[in-house]
Formats: sequence, structure tokens, C-alpha cells
Amino acid sequence: MVTGMNLEEYKGVYVFAQQVDNEISSIAFELLGKAKELAGKLDTQVTAVLIGYEVKGLVDQLAQYGADRVIVVADPELKEYRTEPYAHALSSVINEYKPEIMLVGATAIGRDLGPRVSARVATGLTADCTVLEIGDFPMVAIPGKEQKHNQLLMTRPAFGGNTIATIACPDNRPQMATVRAGVMQKIAPIADAKAEVIEYNPGFVPNNKYVEILEIVKEVTDVVDIMDAKILVSGGRGVGSAENFKLLDELAEALGGTVSCSRAVVDNGWKPKELQVGQTGKTVRPQVYFAIGISGAIQHTAGMEESDLIIAINKDETAPIFDVADYGIVGDLNKIVPLLTAKIKEANAAK
Repeated sequence: MVTGMNLEEYKGVYVFAQQVDNEISSIAFELLGKAKELAGKLDTQVTAVLIGYEVKGLVDQLAQYGADRVIVVADPELKEYRTEPYAHALSSVINEYKPEIMLVGATAIGRDLGPRVSARVATGLTADCTVLEIGDFPMVAIPGKEQKHNQLLMTRPAFGGNTIATIACPDNRPQMATVRAGVMQKIAPIADAKAEVIEYNPGFVPNNKYVEILEIVKEVTDVVDIMDAKILVSGGRGVGSAENFKLLDELAEALGGTVSCSRAVVDNGWKPKELQVGQTGKTVRPQVYFAIGISGAIQHTAGMEESDLIIAINKDETAPIFDVADYGIVGDLNKIVPLLTAKIKEANAAK
């Protein structure tokens, strides 16, 4: 079999360093942390690809979070995110510099950009990954089939989260993945780190695929980002109603925490989507996670199982949430939550 790609030419772990309004999105730092770990196993370097206009001032930040090298593609056409010029920029970088691995955040921008770029550079893309590691493919040797080493093994929930699939891209490069926010760990910044900088511009000629932006409307929200919260009090269908969430609001207030919820709560219109934890919501890692009236389907636990301490309250003792919880209380949340709130208020008053 003859392939059009010489896989040996492809080297390095690359990260799309998403910036919006000249501010790097935190997903870029998380991906750099993961890229550093993968690059260590492959004995190669980490390259961040920074696309925008007048963005050179962001290079040092990328170096501090693990980039050995930054390729800057700067052009007035790249000031705001638009599919066509950004796809042209990133696919040109890939064709010119030939990365072995290309990681993109599974943000609104990344989910638009990743598939377009992978199609242009004729490689596969594993979307919405939650685990990335270097290993053998096939993972278990099959007689008569070559087992390739040092492959990127990309793991993601499949079939609505009912199973976990590990996917490889053994015959094409780069190996591309979009990765969920909040799943990978950024490194502690290295204060005086510097990266090699390459300025590259493939040339931008607006064509009929360039969208014209007429207006940018920024949504102003006073909702706290649950991904930043140290303590989350999360409610599910078992809370019963939007009104009943006030029990959780009171507990969260006593703890200095934030309320979040499961998908069923959003589907019922009790809480807004930005408070949803889970596979179709946000991935969170608080120090303490209260799961109240949440059964614990895999779609939900995928978004919170990395929490330091999980406390479940549910009247159904067979609920799967108890399998991931550190502490579990079987009983009626309408009785337990107010008692818990009162005790915490007492403890606060005694301080």
C-alpha cells in the first residue's frame, strides 16, 4: 500500500492557542500542559500556533505555560474569528511545518475550526476527547497485523456517553483531536520562560467564502462560571422543581459555593444551560461537589468525577452516583439539605 504521506516528516506536538480580543483562552494553557507531557514521551517539542491580529504580545504567556516555540500568523483578516481565514491559516501552518499531533480546544471556535482543517490536510479528527496518551495501536497485538508504537490514543465518550471509545489515526498525520475545556491540567507557569518565535503569513485574499461581520454582540451574564468554583452544590431531577432549588441556594450560600445542575434540570427549564455539568455541559473539578437528587448517569459523571470530594444525597440507594461518591447519604433531600445548611451556619457562627 502506498500512502501519499511520508509519516516520518511529521514531528512535534502543536496546540491551537485560541485567543479572543487579544486574550488567550484558558483552554490553550490546559492543552499546552497536556502537550508538554505528550512531547516528553515522544522526545519532541511543543509548538503553539497563535492566530490573530497584533497578537505578538501574547507569546511570552504561551512560553510560560509550556510552549517551546510559537508560530504567529498575524493579519488584519484574522482580527475576529471567521471560519475561512482561520482555516486557511491553520491548515497552511500544518502543511508547511508538519506537526505529528495537532490539539484544538473543543470550544465554539475549535469545534468549527478543527473539522474544516482536518479535511483540508487530509487527516482524521477525534472530537471532544477527555483522555490523550501515547501508546501502541492496536492496543493489543493482533497476529499478522503490524502494531504501531508511539501513537496518539484519543479517548472520548461514544454512543451518548454509554461507552468510552479509544481512537487512533495510525496512517495519516497530523493526529488531530479537539479536547474538552477543564479536562487537562495546565502547568504552574515558568516565570521567565521564552519561546522561539516564527512569524508566518500564507497570504490572505478574501474570496466569496469570507463572511463579513456586521456586528459582534457580547452577551453580558451575571452567572458565575461553574468551572472556576471551588465548591459546587449541584441539583438534579430529584430536586423536584425550580422553586425547590432555593434549598440548594441556601446551602451554597452557607458554604460560600455555587449552584450547578444536571441536564434534566436545564431540559425542564429550571436552570440556565451555563450551569449544566456533564458531557453536554461543562467539565468541573471543584474541591467539593454535592450531587443532590442526581442519579449519576455516565453523561453526568463524565463532567464531575475528577472533583476532589464528592458528596451524594439521593433517596434511591441503588443510584449510580453512589459509585463515584466519597460520601453518600440515602434519604429525602427536602429533610437532609435544610439540616445540613443549619449545621454549617452554626459552625460558621461559632468561628
